[in-house]
Amino acid sequence: MTTLPDPTRFAHVTDWVFDLDNTLYPHHTNLFAQIDVKMTSYVSTLLGLPREEARKVQKQFYLDYGTTLKGLMDRHAIDPDDFLQKVHDIDYSWVKPNPVLGAAIRELPGRKFIFTNGDRGHAERTARALGVLDHFDDIFDIVAANLMPKPARETYELFLLTHGVDPQAAAMFEDLARNLAAPKALGMTTVLIVPNNFEPDFAEIWETDRLNEDDVDFVTDDLAHFLAGLTQARL
Repeated sequence: MTTLPDPTRFAHVTDWVFDLDNTLYPHHTNLFAQIDVKMTSYVSTLLGLPREEARKVQKQFYLDYGTTLKGLMDRHAIDPDDFLQKVHDIDYSWVKPNPVLGAAIRELPGRKFIFTNGDRGHAERTARALGVLDHFDDIFDIVAANLMPKPARETYELFLLTHGVDPQAAAMFEDLARNLAAPKALGMTTVLIVPNNFEPDFAEIWETDRLNEDDVDFVTDDLAHFLAGLTQARL
């Protein structure tokens, strides 16, 4: 595996699929950290638990169900719209425009999608702050996924069906290795996004993700540079 893009491995790609949080914007932006705090508060209020205990419950739901939302729905029958509205009530000023990324996405040949476990509003606000929203053809959010989060294979299959995407001609960009298992199995080229200047030691990457490295084709800590390398190679 390599941190550098091999343009020949992407020559067949006509559909480019990007996760949102910690993928399109850098990990150090810490935007998702705000959402994480909101989710803990939601669980604390709902279950009447001290914050520390609520966080443990929240994280267990994430591990067991893929998202905190899915766990709360299955175990406590919460209103998903209420949850999504409250946890995405955050400060987007931390997200700075990234014209280099925008140019790289714009130059990719074919369609581009955001595929997120968050909701459309959050994706739109984030992508707009980054200055990349207009470069995407559509957003496939948790509502479009019938509230079934990644990494469930059926969610990827629904995305492919909804947008008429041939997985053999698609690439998936994600910051969570476990969310690349289904795309890889379906035939997509997979790229793992790691924090900037992160040395891709696979033992570390999967220590908490518990996934085999065979599900990842490429690793990069600079998405904009990675994409630019692909488009420049076509010139």
